[in-house]
Amino acid sequence: MESYADWLRARDDAELRALLSARPELVAPVPADLDALAARAIAPAAISRALDRLDRFTLAVLEAVLVLPDPAPRALADAVGGTEAEAAAALDRLRGRGLVWGSERTAAAPGVRQALPHPAGLGPPAREVFAGYPVERLVGLITDLDAKPRGFPDADRLLRRLAELLADPEPLIADAGADARAALAQLVWGPPVGRVADARRPVRVGTATTPIERLLARGLLAAEDDRTVTLPREVALHLRGGRLFRDVTAQPPPLTGRTGGLPARSGERPEDAVARAAAGAAFTAVRMVEDLLERWGLDPPPTLRSGGLAVRDLRAAAARLDVEEWHAALLIETAYAAGLLTRTGEVGGEWMPTPAYDVWLLRDTAGRWTDLAHGWLRSDRVAGLVGERDDRDRPINALGDAAVRPVAPAVRTAVLRELAEAGADLAADADAIRARLAWRRPRRSGPLRDRLVDWTLREAAVLGLTGFGRLAPHARDLLDGADPAPGLDKHLPRPVEEILIQGDLTAVAPGPLVTELARELALAADVESTGGATVYRFTPDSIRRALDAGRTADDLTALLTRHSATPLPQPLTYLIEDVARRHGALRVGAMASYVRTDSPAVLDEILADRRAAPLRLQRLAPTVLASGLPRGELLDGLRSLGLAPVAETPEGGVVITRPDAHRAEPPPTAEPARWRADTTADEAVIAAAVRALRAGDEAARLGAEHAASAPSGEPPRSPPPRPSRCCATRSSAAPGCGSATWTRRAGRPAASWSRCASRAAI
Repeated sequence: MESYADWLRARDDAELRALLSARPELVAPVPADLDALAARAIAPAAISRALDRLDRFTLAVLEAVLVLPDPAPRALADAVGGTEAEAAAALDRLRGRGLVWGSERTAAAPGVRQALPHPAGLGPPAREVFAGYPVERLVGLITDLDAKPRGFPDADRLLRRLAELLADPEPLIADAGADARAALAQLVWGPPVGRVADARRPVRVGTATTPIERLLARGLLAAEDDRTVTLPREVALHLRGGRLFRDVTAQPPPLTGRTGGLPARSGERPEDAVARAAAGAAFTAVRMVEDLLERWGLDPPPTLRSGGLAVRDLRAAAARLDVEEWHAALLIETAYAAGLLTRTGEVGGEWMPTPAYDVWLLRDTAGRWTDLAHGWLRSDRVAGLVGERDDRDRPINALGDAAVRPVAPAVRTAVLRELAEAGADLAADADAIRARLAWRRPRRSGPLRDRLVDWTLREAAVLGLTGFGRLAPHARDLLDGADPAPGLDKHLPRPVEEILIQGDLTAVAPGPLVTELARELALAADVESTGGATVYRFTPDSIRRALDAGRTADDLTALLTRHSATPLPQPLTYLIEDVARRHGALRVGAMASYVRTDSPAVLDEILADRRAAPLRLQRLAPTVLASGLPRGELLDGLRSLGLAPVAETPEGGVVITRPDAHRAEPPPTAEPARWRADTTADEAVIAAAVRALRAGDEAARLGAEHAASAPSGEPPRSPPPRPSRCCATRSSAAPGCGSATWTRRAGRPAASWSRCASRAAI
């Protein structure tokens, strides 16, 4: 009789390559031969993964194979509701994945029936579901329904008679009553099992009172255990009108949504309008990530004891970026996924930019966006969960482990591919996308996937993968594995190198600034408003911030003069000179801390100021004050008095605060060597695996033949010669070079022997 392994062995190389391409987890690692491949292919985990990849129609055809006595294409088409050609194509897909097999008659592969215990939502046939009943109960059941069995009560004969009675159960259902029919209706389309208290209690037609008892007494329900009842397959098919499925189609549901509504320019294609909108969102996302990480490079937020980012730090980031908290969480999680952000330790650490962030800054905007998009697309972290509570009623924090969902990358990719099918003329609705995903992968449906669809659409719009609800052309390149940067760069706003400085101490950037100017201006001024143009305001604090970072008054004046489209206003020049004149007149060190100046009168003024009392200052010398406060707190306290102190090193130098002062190396993390459900293998790897399987199969066959003809007894032995010098250090268990001791090679047939000196098989 042909076995599943023999059937696989009869496949040609092209069919084996198709099998391994559809189920790439079967070659990780490559099996030794085709027997091992067959064993791996029918393992429960492998069967479950293969079923997860089937669409609704193909899965329905497989379930029909398990139910129908003759699973020919014509019968399958009638049962499923498609055409004979569609059913035959589905059978070919199942055969190519090794889920059905057989040369003369199509059958489900071993293990499939166990993975689908209720195919088409049907329970077992009556002969199976009542097989656990004792003979006495079967006799009572048949007696109530038909007549007392004649002769010796044989269980097989009783089950056969019960199946005949249930082949046309309408009289029994009508006799049970309308309320009993309504109870059956809840189990008709599956699942065919229900929970009932004391299901195995003895009940007869004459004593049954409740609807469930009337059904049990007539064999319309079978008690599997004390709490479970099952609807026999014959009864369900009768109530379904002979149909196996209610609403199965061979094609996915159509995409629906909004059409038109694109603000296209004259002579512009719709996809160009989509690309422009998406490019604007992409540019904004890149600049927001840069702005946030620049801030965290100077003032990194702490890591929670449980891991993740505190709620207050998330709110502060959202306020700084002027976005909602979910938006800020998305940007933070994306930066983490792209390798630009990490934490310094498991406990008591901080969230800091990585050295890779500095390399990222050297790339153009399109290249930076590509890194962010790749990180978001492959990340298993779900920013949409941030702010919710987990199963233990604990809050889910950004960057915390509770936000991890392994299905997220596959769902994001699937949603974007549905948008790609919709094209630039249709903005697909979330409900339509959910319906198509439910058809394509019915076994992966659930509340989480439905929510991931909404989150993916929202996040794709924020990150610049979509515009006006349509997939942008550069996002298509990203999905296809091509470089999206060239397509995105064409639609990005051009960076400008000029700003308009006005007399009210503000500067207007009419567009995105080049990276160097943006960083310097963010250091010397505060952002007052954003939009089509960004407005910066110069203040004493912002000028002092630039001076603290090592800039001089001349540096600032030269920078602004070089990039200003108008002459530098006199009020701004006065502001820079005034702050620079007072900057550094006081020096603060750490002893706990001290204040030093060349002018004793300045220290006299500080000590006379009642606002300086919380600083706990004591005079050590005419030009030195000491304080019990840390240096940072003392600096802030003196600045609140209107002074402009600077931090000092023990050698007397000025401490320069640079934007890239804090960086953290990401921990060494290894990507787990596992196959995801949508993983694909390289064609060259698949071809090599097929060759290895054929070679392993041939070696196993030849080994069996050699083993059958191997000589009996021990191999000949001769006295070992004196070990040579090259083998002096070998253990006594292994003979030295030149030894005539015969050793069996590991994994070889008994007839294959080798000698240490020549390693030649004898």
